Amino acid sequence: MRVFVTGGTGHSGSYLIPELIAAGHDVTGLARSDASAAALSAQGAKVRRGDLQDLDGLKEAAADSDGVIHLAHRQDLLPSGGIDAVAAAELPAVLALGEALAGTGKPLVAAGSIGSPGWEGLGRPATEEDRALPGGDAYRGTLRVRNVVETTVAGLAERGVRSSIVRIPPIAHGTTDRAGFLPLLIALAKEKGVAGYPGDGANRWPAVHVRDVASLFRLALEKSPAGRSWHAIEDGGRPVREIAEAIGRRLGLPAVSIPADVLMLPGYFGFLANLVTLDLPAANLVTRRTLGWEPAQPGVLADLDNGHYFPAG
Repeated sequence: MRVFVTGGTGHSGSYLIPELIAAGHDVTGLARSDASAAALSAQGAKVRRGDLQDLDGLKEAAADSDGVIHLAHRQDLLPSGGIDAVAAAELPAVLALGEALAGTGKPLVAAGSIGSPGWEGLGRPATEEDRALPGGDAYRGTLRVRNVVETTVAGLAERGVRSSIVRIPPIAHGTTDRAGFLPLLIALAKEKGVAGYPGDGANRWPAVHVRDVASLFRLALEKSPAGRSWHAIEDGGRPVREIAEAIGRRLGLPAVSIPADVLMLPGYFGFLANLVTLDLPAANLVTRRTLGWEPAQPGVLADLDNGHYFPAG
């Protein structure tokens, strides 16, 4: 299959390109810079120069492909325009890809976000059948762009696109993770001298190795029915306390409970307080049964123990 990939040099994309090529696909990646073009070429992909603002170029690349995987978004807009600016830039790109694929039955796979319908009073883990999360609280706001994209991509199924969503959890760990939640928690522990967790730390965060994310994107490209969502999670969720304890072991620091009255600024977690207290259980049974996906890489605690998050010096 000739596959067009956006975001192919990012955290997930850098694993996805080799995954697709190893499976026999002919991959073309979108490159905004010379460095991205070189990275794509080094992985064995063809290069198409352009960016998410070049809607005609996106349409042409999608039309020339047998399927599209969309991972890119305008992270550079966050400092100046916030998440609304990111969403405003991404939606036209998604619609352009969908327009090029409309009526063809070709696949378009995009990234979404894991959430918990427990927030909606349902009292159960999030499942693949649950709707995309609306905007609103701090966590939803930070990931709203992916949720808007998820709804838009799912709607393309009605236009003859075999569209699907791979929902990614807050922690997608691996050796290329430089700006995710684990590095933030590790930096915070170093700064404070303790590895903290909120309250009893029993609230759960789902996680997945980024290499397993790549394999799920490939399976969705190859096998997903139209309009479906899939959960890229290694298990139902890991208690935040266990994550803090694993960080503490590597740093030689105690893992301690942070009381509610010091969670917010100028307390321990600062801007992360609204996120780290959330309980985000999720299920992946439908994903595994339908697509045959099985996480094969180390879990989040084992990956923390591997040491690459804690370079010497």
